Amino acid sequence: MNKEKLLNIKKETLPKLIERLDPNKYIVDGEDIRLKGDFYEKQTRLVLRNCNIIDPKLTEEYIARDGYFALEKCLNELTRQEIIDEIKKSNLRGRGGAGFPTGRKWEAAFVQPEGQKYIICNADEGDPGAFMDRSVLEYDPHSVLEGMAIAGLAVGSDHGFIYVRAEYPKAVEALKHAIKEAEEMNLLGDNIMGSDFSFTIELRLGAGAFVCGEGTALMESIEGKRGMPRNKEFRTTERGLWGKPTVINNVETFANIAQIINKGADWFTSIGTKDSPGTKVFALVGKITHSGLVEVPMGTSINEIVYDIGQGIQNGKKAKAVQTGGPSGGCIPTDLFDTGCDFESLKKIGSIMGSGGMVVMDEDDCMVDVARFFLEFSVDESCGKCTPCRIGNKRLFELLTDLTEGRGDEETIKKLEELSHIVVDTSLCGLGQSSPNPILSTIKYFKDEYNAHIGENKTCPAHRCKGLMHYMITDKCIGCRKCARACPVSCIAGEARKKHVINQDKCIKCGECMASCPVDAIVFE
Repeated sequence: MNKEKLLNIKKETLPKLIERLDPNKYIVDGEDIRLKGDFYEKQTRLVLRNCNIIDPKLTEEYIARDGYFALEKCLNELTRQEIIDEIKKSNLRGRGGAGFPTGRKWEAAFVQPEGQKYIICNADEGDPGAFMDRSVLEYDPHSVLEGMAIAGLAVGSDHGFIYVRAEYPKAVEALKHAIKEAEEMNLLGDNIMGSDFSFTIELRLGAGAFVCGEGTALMESIEGKRGMPRNKEFRTTERGLWGKPTVINNVETFANIAQIINKGADWFTSIGTKDSPGTKVFALVGKITHSGLVEVPMGTSINEIVYDIGQGIQNGKKAKAVQTGGPSGGCIPTDLFDTGCDFESLKKIGSIMGSGGMVVMDEDDCMVDVARFFLEFSVDESCGKCTPCRIGNKRLFELLTDLTEGRGDEETIKKLEELSHIVVDTSLCGLGQSSPNPILSTIKYFKDEYNAHIGENKTCPAHRCKGLMHYMITDKCIGCRKCARACPVSCIAGEARKKHVINQDKCIKCGECMASCPVDAIVFE
């Protein structure tokens, strides 16, 4: 394989690709191919540029979209330092959550003494509702393989690993097929494109442990050990996998590399913000009219994503909050929806970029219960290595449970804040350090809801916390007894054709009575 062969494949395949695309679903402008529809046309799809356009099983179609031209350019036109300089100039920041500059990371591995070095792609996407990496791996796997190969060339590595969730069988199969085809076409393996550079890629399947999304825990897992974070004595670029210099980036980061090499750092920095250039892919989910993957320039406001692209809230409800950054992200109120989605702006308001989860909540969501939901996830997924995360998060979860079940008071909220800061300051890894974010952000922006849960007349304003709800039968009752028959614990009494009453001591707050009432005579307070 060489540049001439790549050009010939592109020349032969691109017209065939365009011909098979439905003109009702795609916009074709020369070599530019985009999906039709407001949802897609309002996006800037760089990482997702090939998703639902090319056939991921046909390497030729990836090449037709300028695939592997960047690798060829790096092999024949650029030195290792020039590759790194271009990535540094682009200011591409890691899309896995931390936002560390990719070029600086590569340079730190590059300057290590010659010898065995490793490239790792972190595809262990564990955030609830997140499917950004999954989509890229399933529909455009070669973009990741090419990015990893370029990274290997730049830092002096001949071997890479993709750590992918076993729960993603389609992604695993797509990667296996892509690696096999790339090797057969001399785009991976020994002496790539006739050069003296060799690079192989192995898959490693994760077993569903959320903590393995943390870089050092992931490396422990690859080494065959229990996935638990390491003490940060050395940077992974100095001592990583098996004690060797290691570069670890996530799927979205690698998927940006080839385009930066092909189009230049100046092109990349013209998109997004000065400190956060390029685009970001978000998994827009929750109470949103049009959910799905959304790719927008960094700095795009939450308002634009929720209302312009996502088309607002379902069922005519009002938005209450958006959580960014997965289970460890902050909950952002509507009066801050003008905030741009970039690393700095989200950090300022107590949230994080994370890997790109974006959960939309409406007026029916209780923010205390939301914080409890995410804390429960963190408790379940804690590896248990450090005490602050193992025990501290359990205590936080218990305090939130007390609030949602009517046992909380002012001291409960005070303890929540104090313990949250302790967990943030003392946990071993980033997962534990960020786990209290849902608590701290909801207390900051939704303190009135916390106060309602502890007031003289303890209530849940959103009517979500069952422990604070009371079902009442109003004077509209016609005595049809449907509610009594529906009640699973027989707590409703009354004569036929007369108003019934609910025994509050026996009521389990299941809501079956309200659902069965034909005249809407049952309400909750």
